[in-house]
Amino acid sequence: QVQLVESGGGSVQAGGSLRLSCAASGRATSSSSIGWFRQAPGKEREFVAAVSWRGSNTYYTESVKGRFTISRDNAKNTVYLQMNSLKPEDTAVYYCAAAFTGTYNIWGQGTQVTVSS
Repeated sequence: QVQLVESGGGSVQAGGSLRLSCAASGRATSSSSIGWFRQAPGKEREFVAAVSWRGSNTYYTESVKGRFTISRDNAKNTVYLQMNSLKPEDTAVYYCAAAFTGTYNIWGQGTQVTVSS
């Protein structure tokens, strides 16, 4: 059984940076794709970024391209989301999820990111 735990959220001013971490326990996630998603109040959960199991392929939603960077350290069973130039519209609960068989079906509990203007 895999468990994912997010950390690194917090409150920052617009233009600031945060680095989120997604640590896996219970089973190595080195064979899974890992994605970051976010959900703002009153909105649907949306895809933010993903990294393939080898880390060689990364994907981003258009609104974060050039500002966010996803990376993984399989030796530490951890995936990171470096977020720079944060905007108030980035405010949301951020979740990481693992996809071992093509579907994101293992989710963390989320970490709050608040960006003030």
